Order: sequence, then structure tokens, then C-alpha cells
Amino acid sequence: MQLGKIRFMTEQINTSGTFFIRFQEAVDHIALPERFTFPFYYEPHPLSRIAAKELQQHLENQDEWEHNFGLDPLQTGMVIGKMFGVLVVQQPSGELGYLAAFSGKLAGKNHHNLFVPPVFDILTEDGFFRKEEELLNRMNREIETLENSEELNQIRQKLLHEKQYWEKEISEHKAYIKAAKKQRDNLRLSAQLSATENLNAQLAEESRQEQLKLKFLNRKSKEQIGLLEAEMQILVSAIEQKKEQRRAISAALQQQLFDQYYFLNAEGKQKSLGEIFAQTEALRPPAGAGECAAPKLLQYAFLHQLKPIAMAEFWWGQSPRSEVRVHKHFYPACKGKCEPILTHMLSGLETDPNPMLQNPAQGKEIALVYEDDYLAVINKPAEFLSVPGKNVYDSVLARVKLMYPQADGPLVVHRLDMSTSGIMLIAKTFDVYKNLQSQFIKRQIEKRYVALLDGEVEGDSGSISLPLRVDLDDRPRQLVCYEYGKPAHTDWELIERKNGKSKIYFYPKTGRTHQLRVHAAHVMGLNCPIVGDDLYGNPAERLHLHAEYIKFRHPETGNWMEIQAETEF
Repeated sequence: MQLGKIRFMTEQINTSGTFFIRFQEAVDHIALPERFTFPFYYEPHPLSRIAAKELQQHLENQDEWEHNFGLDPLQTGMVIGKMFGVLVVQQPSGELGYLAAFSGKLAGKNHHNLFVPPVFDILTEDGFFRKEEELLNRMNREIETLENSEELNQIRQKLLHEKQYWEKEISEHKAYIKAAKKQRDNLRLSAQLSATENLNAQLAEESRQEQLKLKFLNRKSKEQIGLLEAEMQILVSAIEQKKEQRRAISAALQQQLFDQYYFLNAEGKQKSLGEIFAQTEALRPPAGAGECAAPKLLQYAFLHQLKPIAMAEFWWGQSPRSEVRVHKHFYPACKGKCEPILTHMLSGLETDPNPMLQNPAQGKEIALVYEDDYLAVINKPAEFLSVPGKNVYDSVLARVKLMYPQADGPLVVHRLDMSTSGIMLIAKTFDVYKNLQSQFIKRQIEKRYVALLDGEVEGDSGSISLPLRVDLDDRPRQLVCYEYGKPAHTDWELIERKNGKSKIYFYPKTGRTHQLRVHAAHVMGLNCPIVGDDLYGNPAERLHLHAEYIKFRHPETGNWMEIQAETEF
């Protein structure tokens, strides 16, 4: 029955010429949000959840196109999961509905029934991009033909053989000179004293002639090889000239794309992709900028006088091997590609406050676990910065500076993620700081974390080694990357399984950003995100990750110290 509803809805869209989708479920009883969704950190509004659920039903049942999301083990072809978005909108008449979009291309196309079109369609048959792309493709074929030409291959072979020939000739003559010198040395030793002067003159002349021949061989080889290299350079220069033309055309095409790729905002103003990213540190748009679901949705709404009410994006399909993406889970918009664009597009539209501008430590206190004249051990609350951030100064460092105004050290020896609670070491002198830092670098310090995972882990203990690097398009998220990632190793031990969750100990052997969070959530790790992980799992009242134990050697006494700070979960 649900399938029929979705199909009927699609037919209505095709008939009316609009992508406005009416809710299948009654939503009159749901209050509208006071402000629009802040797209980089949000809890989906009930209307967005209903819209997403209906779109997901369509994805499960549609048969208009085929795309391998990795959900059907019998389906063949490359597996590509995809981000989808829904935008709840209100027509001028007051009627509520929603728009749907996908990021990038779907089943190799930009256009599908139900989904709003791209902001700028580079696949348009008669568009400038396709025409210039065909020119570039033609140049690529010409360059490939020149690079693989018989004439160039013949010259390369001749040059190779010529170099090998002269290398052999010169090498053999040098060997002859060496042997002849040895023979002359032996003759000088065995000759009579009376004949030494004449013999030396004769032997010197032989040596001179041999050196003259070596110079001749070197000069001749350079001449012969130089002629062939000059001949080959004529052909190579023609290829390089073609490549330079191609680079110039490609750069001009990219700039033309940046200049004609316009985005509207809530105030009716428009900016090109180039203008938007010219104000960023990168200066130029990254690949794929503007092709995500959120800009498509807002652009269509602004073009058709639809009032944006709420928005949400969810992942559909198998997780990529490098990222942590869970089927049907909601995710914020990416920052690298979308933040500059959405900042412009949402101008004039009141949104929920940005939580990154708020002080998460307000009203919270740092608990002192241990203290002496040299160091202190504190218990950091969850949602509390270790050091001042870009927008918020309040932090562990700021607080301990007030606690120990006479301290001459950097104070904070190591950090915890803002959302992680637990033990941190504080050095009161620079010498103590250096000593503790050295222990960390040499991995002499033992740490144990306790975590509650959303799911039941397989096994009772194990090790995880997944190299990590930052996601350049979506900081501070981390990616698993075997090419550029830094080694990250974690041992773990099960405490208990209960009510579909697992309580475990983590023993990190390295200290990479978000190491425990990614190792817990990633499909090649434990495949169970930490409860409350708003980056790699599902939000909750807090991240259930706590640094509860540390063992280190006291910098002054040399005694081993063991400190533990229990947590409530």
C-alpha cells in the first residue's frame, strides 16, 4: 500500500511540473519550529523525520533506476552509498510539504523523478561545459596519439640503443686503460735503470694516447646522443605545447564554471561559486562544491517561493571504507564544501544558534583528584574544552591558570576531546611538564578509558589498528586512510554486555584525534559507536567515554603513581 502511495505522489509531481511533495502522513498536529535548522549541528525536527521516513520508503520500493548502495548482496557493480536530504517547506498558501535531493549524481545522472535538479547542470547536452569538455577530450586523444606515435617510439629506441652502445664503448676503454696502466707500472718496476728514461717516455705516450681516445669517445657519444635528443625534443615540445593548451582551456573552463554557478539566498541575493570561496582560506572551491543535497534543496525553494521550515540529511547505503557512515542515520552538512555556500544561502533566514559559539563549560567545575607541589590531576567534565577554542576561551587551561597563577609551566600536559570526560595531568613547572611529556612520547604512561557502546561487540577483547587522518572536507571528522593516515592502535577489553549495549575498557597505545571514537564506530573496528557520539554515532545527553585511570612516574620522586576517577555510567 505504501509503495502505491509513493508512486502516486511521483505521478502528481510529474503532472504538476513541481518537486513539492505532499506529506503522506498527517502532520497538522505537529508545531512548526521557531527557527530554521542550523545545518552543521542539529537534532532533526519531527517534520524532517517524517519526510525522511517517506523518502526512505520510496528508496526501498522504487524501480525507476538502479544504483548499487551495497544493501543487496546479490547486486553487482561498484558500491556507492549516498547522502540524501529533505527540506520541509511551506507554500505561499500555507500548505506544508517537502523537497528531496541527493548529493552528487545518482545512478550516473543528475535528474530523477521526485528529486530537485542540480543548481548548475554540467551534464546539459548543449551547455558550454559539455562543449568545452568535448574539446578537452579531443585534445586528450591527440596528446595520447602523439605520445604513442611510431616516430617517437623509434627515436626513443634509437636513443636507448645509442646510449647503451656508447656506454659500453667508454666502459670497455676505461677498463683497457686501467689494465694498461697496471701493465706499465709492472714494466717500470722490472726495467733496468739505464732504460728507465726511454721506457718512461714510451709508456707516458701510450697513456696520453689512451686518454685522447677516451676524450674522443666521450665527445663522439655526446654528439651522436645529442642529435637524437634534439630530434626527440622537437616531438616532445609539440606534446608539451598541446598539454599547455589543454591546461589553459581547463583552467578557463573551471573559472567559467565558478563564475556561472550561482546560489540564491533567503534575501533574494545571488553569489557565484567563485565569489563565495574567494572569501575563504582556500580561495578556490574544492571538487564537488555545490553538488551536495542541502544547496540543491535551498536553491529550488528560493527559486519557487517556498519557505524553508526544517532540513535534515541522512546516509543511505553501505559505509565507505574510509568513513563512518551508518545506513539511515542523520548527519550534518559537510563544512569544507557546504559551509561557505550555506552561510551565504541562509543569510536572512533565522536559524537555530550555532552550539560551537556557546560555552559548553558554563556552570561546570573541574574536580581535583590529586595535588602536590609539582603537579595536579584533575577530572574534566564532559563537554569541556581542554584548551581555548576558536570561539570559546573557557577551558581546562584557562581554569588551571586561575587555580595556579604562580605556575611557570605550560600546565596542560595532554588533552582530552571536548566531549570526553576524565583524568588530565597538570604540570606546575616547566621541568615537570618536560618530564611528563617525555613519558608520553616514550609511551611509558598507561591510560585506561571506559566506554559504553551502542551495540553488542563480538568477542571479549582484541586490538584495533586503523590509521587516521583528518577529513579535509569536514573537519574535525577523521578518516581511516592507509596512504596518508598516522598509525593508531587501541587494545580493548569487554566489561559487560547488557540491554543491547557493551561496556568496555579502551587501552590506547597512540593518541590520535578521535581515535577511540573512530575505532569503536568504524566497520573495521568494533562497528559499535560510543553512546552519545554525535559525529560517528547518535547524539545523547553526553558522550559515554571517560578517561578513568592513569599510571605515570612522578617527575620529582620517581615513584609510580596510579590515579583513578570513576564515572557515573
